Amino acid sequence: MNRKVGILGGTGPEGSGLAYRWARAGEEIVIGSRDAERASQTAAQLRARIGSSAKIAGADNLATAAECDVVVLTVPFSGCAALLKQLKSVWKPGTVVIDTTVPLAATVGGAATRMLGVWQGSAAEQTKELVPAGVSVVAAFQNLGAELLSKDEDVDCDILVCSDDQAAKQVASELAGKIPGARAINGGKLENARIVESLTALLIGINMRYKVHSVGIRFTGLPIPH
Repeated sequence: MNRKVGILGGTGPEGSGLAYRWARAGEEIVIGSRDAERASQTAAQLRARIGSSAKIAGADNLATAAECDVVVLTVPFSGCAALLKQLKSVWKPGTVVIDTTVPLAATVGGAATRMLGVWQGSAAEQTKELVPAGVSVVAAFQNLGAELLSKDEDVDCDILVCSDDQAAKQVASELAGKIPGARAINGGKLENARIVESLTALLIGINMRYKVHSVGIRFTGLPIPH
């Protein structure tokens, strides 16, 4: 499929990890950042790691959102609303926005194991409210840690995918399948993102107690191969 995947906040650990995995799988990636030069540097580092055939470029966030068919939101939750308001006029109709963000208290100086209250119900539902009609929103990848993404080995994690748009849900599920070891699970409607996002805080707590960085989620009994 000919598509361009943009990653807003793509110079951070989560964004660059997703970019690395997807570029290795042959996706065309645009790293987005407030600083276009920093985005280009990150893209160059990833190309050097993957090989010259990797299709990765860098741009500022506005250009990334304007040119890409799929846009992945990986900026800290505390900055999401302001960024989405800046982007309001640049989206192409039919764009799929994949929201990976989690409203953790840590984004405003609190504990990483606590959630902030979001009156829309979840970060993804807030995003849905802030993008124009014609732009689809999917919640996914909240429970897949940056440290796992940055490595070369397979991950051991199911990816819950929540959206009210079935076609957009399929796009996110396809991208999940491009990460070796990951499995996309249909998580239902977008409103279920509030449950999925809260699992991140739980996983962070488990990682801290067991002094690891690789705790993921697996669902058993499903007729879907790993």
